[in-house]
Amino acid sequence: MTSARITGISAIDRRFDLEGGAGTDAVHSGAIYAYAVCRLHTDAGIDGDGMVLTLGPGNELVCQAIEGLAQQLVGREIHELMADFGPVWASISDSPAYRWIGPHKGVVHLALASITNACFDLWAKAEGVPLWKLLTDLSPEQITSLLDFRYVEDALTRDEALGILTAARETRAERESIIENGFPGYDTSVGWFNYPDDQIVENAKRAIDKGFTAMKLKVGSKDATRDIRRVGLIRDTVGADTTLMIDVNQQWTVQQAIDITMRLRDADIYWVEEPTDPDDVIGHQTIARAVHPTRIALGEHGVAGKVLFKNYLQSPQAMAFNQVDALRVGNGVSEFILIR
Repeated sequence: MTSARITGISAIDRRFDLEGGAGTDAVHSGAIYAYAVCRLHTDAGIDGDGMVLTLGPGNELVCQAIEGLAQQLVGREIHELMADFGPVWASISDSPAYRWIGPHKGVVHLALASITNACFDLWAKAEGVPLWKLLTDLSPEQITSLLDFRYVEDALTRDEALGILTAARETRAERESIIENGFPGYDTSVGWFNYPDDQIVENAKRAIDKGFTAMKLKVGSKDATRDIRRVGLIRDTVGADTTLMIDVNQQWTVQQAIDITMRLRDADIYWVEEPTDPDDVIGHQTIARAVHPTRIALGEHGVAGKVLFKNYLQSPQAMAFNQVDALRVGNGVSEFILIR
């Protein structure tokens, strides 16, 4: 273990151009992946890096928020900081001026995630272990000290979380095989929105050749027949045994989501991702009930905080797949743990 005191903060704006329509969806036509990076400098010669994804323009705003919000970490020793991180994060997120323009969504929320993830990265480096190892070796009490339970106590109290974590330790060995075997994955690059039909067909064939048994297609066209045609092309290409999902990127109304999903019945869609406005919990519940057994997936982009996740989890059927993203939720790794 290395003692590391934070001596300074850097915010780094990194951008990477993509080509040929890669990375496009029904909303985002530009092909830039960008990262707002929070770097924590220390007196121990090690840095902690945290990042969040944007799509280029606006990345500089997240970097500005990082520089403003993270200053109160200067002078803190990382082990002391992480010993009771939940209240620390609450204090940062409650910074009065920034709270007025956040913190539960948008620029401020992304900046908070980058800062949090930098703290976790620095902590793991100071311990000399990968972050996954650091987290899995923590006691239930240490894990709950990382979490901010404000606004979710009606669904999950600290004591309830402690009980869940304590019980889970008894079956930990059963889950450790994931370290060797990994998680099953799907190919999300088969059908970017701006790819022509012949390219998505070739991409689907290539994915099958590589051993993928599941893949996802971007939809949400102004002309629903384009989406339906492209889904049919993929299904005809990969056959009935391949799992196929679609990602709408919030482009449909509730009724459109129901109508179009029902028109895709024969394609056997496993899930519909972000079909409508992510704040519309009841709308998603309405869609889910109407299109059952097709499932609803949420969280990667639009559901960006613990309170909205709580509302979805409290609403039967509204969300079948919880896609919480540690680079998106405001308390980064810590809020990811709380939501999962």
